[in-house]
Amino acid sequence: MARDLSEVRFLTVAEVAEMMRVSKMTVYRLVHAGELPAIRFGRSFRVPEAAVEAAIDSHIADAG
Repeated sequence: MARDLSEVRFLTVAEVAEMMRVSKMTVYRLVHAGELPAIRFGRSFRVPEAAVEAAIDSHIADAG
């Protein structure tokens, strides 16, 4: 079931980079490769926080 859009928290590329402990360029690469979903607003991207958490969880599962 889709969540109400008002419940979705969008993060900037800088915030995603900080959460994932990677560079902003790495986040842009993930977005452009389709590995991290994002919405484009003008010239900037916003990434749903749940997508970042899911990406981190999947990488932890791959390593474990």
